[in-house]
Amino acid sequence: MSTNFSRRHFVGTSAAALTAAILIRPSIAKAAAFPVTHSDADWHRILDPKRYAVLRQAATEAPFSSPLLNEHRRGTFVCAGCAQPLFSSATKFESGTGWPSFWRPLAGADRLRPDHSDGMDRTEVLCARCGGHLGHVFDDGPKPTGQRYCMNGLAMQFRPA
Repeated sequence: MSTNFSRRHFVGTSAAALTAAILIRPSIAKAAAFPVTHSDADWHRILDPKRYAVLRQAATEAPFSSPLLNEHRRGTFVCAGCAQPLFSSATKFESGTGWPSFWRPLAGADRLRPDHSDGMDRTEVLCARCGGHLGHVFDDGPKPTGQRYCMNGLAMQFRPA
């Protein structure tokens, strides 16, 4: 009987820990020091709820939902949290994934960190100025870099040239 209890206890505890690891992500602002910082309450005032979920809680917008997906004018994509210039429109390409994609960020615009959430091994892309979650970078992009910066449109705004 104690074996069954131990197994049940182990399974229950393991399931609870796994659920917590998947659903509860640490605050992005606490992960590293960034030049632009705000309290959580201030971020809530600065950002609308959808942008807050993406930039501060690492949510992902629905594929094919961003108006920036079809943005083809010359200009710069900037962080929706702090206006840090992130990507030149010259590096944007059609990846077919449903999210705005770029083959290179502007110099010093981003920070990368390992992301093992949701049972995947990925590289998360953060804004170098405010630490906002932008998306992920993958090694299946076009030349010359071979990288695909798969970004949430809600994390950015477009500034035409």
